[in-house]
Amino acid sequence: MKADLERDHIKVRGKLISSVESKAYLLFNKPAQCITAMQDAERRPTVKDYLKRVKVRVFPVGRLDYNSEGLLIVTNDGDLANAVLHPKNKIPKTYRVKIDGVLEENDIQKLERGIRLEDGKTAPAKVRIVKKLKANSWVDITIHEGKKRQVRRMFDRIGHSVIRLVRIRINGFHLGSLKPGEFRYLEPAEVEKLKKETTRIKGRN
Repeated sequence: MKADLERDHIKVRGKLISSVESKAYLLFNKPAQCITAMQDAERRPTVKDYLKRVKVRVFPVGRLDYNSEGLLIVTNDGDLANAVLHPKNKIPKTYRVKIDGVLEENDIQKLERGIRLEDGKTAPAKVRIVKKLKANSWVDITIHEGKKRQVRRMFDRIGHSVIRLVRIRINGFHLGSLKPGEFRYLEPAEVEKLKKETTRIKGRN
């Protein structure tokens, strides 16, 4: 039988079936010591704890490890999530990283050529020195892969352990003024831009 989901109430064995949820698209600034998931068996803080005002079910696109901070896209649009995550689309992600020691030119060249890790060589990265201090450095690094703890392992391999890691950009979306634990909804034009960009990138490969 045909049903009008706007007017009809459908029950199966007495249980009401809700209508299709509207799509939601958010940018979220994940704080450190937070799990990039909607639940955790160890009862640690999760992304869900910060999204209680969101009335539809959503999920984070990709991940940041427990001690990392910064930008996450959160949505319930599975097609968009798959497009952002698909390795062929090469969506760029930029991280601002505080490292132990001072990054030298030969270190930058190694990162830009690609670092050989246990699970394969990384694609070339883009690196920019933000600030040099006496004992450490702030560096922006842009990659498009999603290997587990990739940025931390890349810097470990060249002898500079990561002290702090913040993802500040995903494609054209910047962390902006969002404070840790805060989120905002994407504007319709921003959603369309993201969809078009992933389609454009995909078509280029």
